[in-house]
Amino acid sequence: MIYQDLINKEAKLAVIGLGYVGLPIALEFARDVKVIGFDISKERVEMMKNHIDPSEELPKEAFDGCDIEFSADVEDLTDANFFVVAVPTPINESKLPNLGPVLSASRTVGKVLKKGDYVIYESTVYPGCTEEDCIPVLEEMSGLKFGKDFKVGYSPERINPGDKKHTIRTIHKIVAGCDEESLEEIAKVYELVVDAGVHRAATIKVAEAAKIIENTQRDVNIALINELSIIFGKMGINTYDVLEAAGTKWNFLKFQPGLVGGHCIGVDPYYLTHKAKQLGYHAKIINSGRYVNDSMGFYVGKQTIKKMIANGTHSPEAKVLVMGATFKENVSDIRNSKVVDVVNELESFGVQVDVVDPHANSDQVYHEYGFKLAEKVGDGYAAVIVAVNHEEYANLNEDYFKSIMVDKAVFVDLKGIFRDKIKDLQYWSL
Repeated sequence: MIYQDLINKEAKLAVIGLGYVGLPIALEFARDVKVIGFDISKERVEMMKNHIDPSEELPKEAFDGCDIEFSADVEDLTDANFFVVAVPTPINESKLPNLGPVLSASRTVGKVLKKGDYVIYESTVYPGCTEEDCIPVLEEMSGLKFGKDFKVGYSPERINPGDKKHTIRTIHKIVAGCDEESLEEIAKVYELVVDAGVHRAATIKVAEAAKIIENTQRDVNIALINELSIIFGKMGINTYDVLEAAGTKWNFLKFQPGLVGGHCIGVDPYYLTHKAKQLGYHAKIINSGRYVNDSMGFYVGKQTIKKMIANGTHSPEAKVLVMGATFKENVSDIRNSKVVDVVNELESFGVQVDVVDPHANSDQVYHEYGFKLAEKVGDGYAAVIVAVNHEEYANLNEDYFKSIMVDKAVFVDLKGIFRDKIKDLQYWSL
């Protein structure tokens, strides 16, 4: 049995893709079994060999005491028997699923797959993707027969970047297998690293669906609050004051307005709507929610410009400071950051935009979005937008903001973290 072989260190576990999902789970497994950590980036592999997490999520100490070998060489995977695929599943410019990374990882695994091996997918996909898209690739590349020669399972990742409380060990894990035997073997392997326990899903499709609706549910709920924010803005009342009052009821869901980016909530619903469309159903609520959330960056930029003009500011000559470029607070990840939509909207009106962020890498921002971060905060800003509530911004006060802004400037506080601290500046939040 694969579980016993791993425990006895007679078999090795391989993690394919060592990003913010793959590396943490590879290191946790490496405290109990022999692990091969594989990534196609030689540069990232060299960093991990030196106990550096390229995603800047884990400290050097996280690598201590781990029985792990990092590699970018496919040949090194021939020693593995239990493969965990943890590569990204992004969308393309048309907002359609981009299965390129997961299919490429499947081809890689297929090249080294042997009889008796297990392949577990953690990447977020639409229901049916593992069996309909990935398994045929494994069979084609390996020449083996699924079910007879090798087993496949699915265990969706639930890592929350920047969250030090909800970790691999403390988050309940969903597992699924292609049959009863594989389900139990996979469950026992994951129980090695998940103290909170595992939930055995009925089928692989059920596990895929469970994962994708987690983020779809959040997306739709946030979209509702964002739409309410637009309505309340027209009424002249503060959304956060409304939410605070409504939140006193025991069953009120405490979602907040904001920019919905990143590689989960802003992406996963498109996988579900794509599959629904293939089946002849147009997902109305999910698509509406996506439209609202995808529009919020442009809405923020336009509202800021309108308020600047109302103050007598001539936009082509104005300067605006945007604080924060990552997709969420206290992380370095800039993928699918909706702050970029705010910047693009501001620049479409001809204003000069400075963007700063204590966590983001300027070269990465330039490569991804075509602009660099400002080296330092300037002055004379007609508007300041606190777009991401990094902890470095939380202790700033009104005097600081007034020192870098012109008279009659606009202070935009997207997450409402300064709503009780700003008295003199013109204040606006979602």
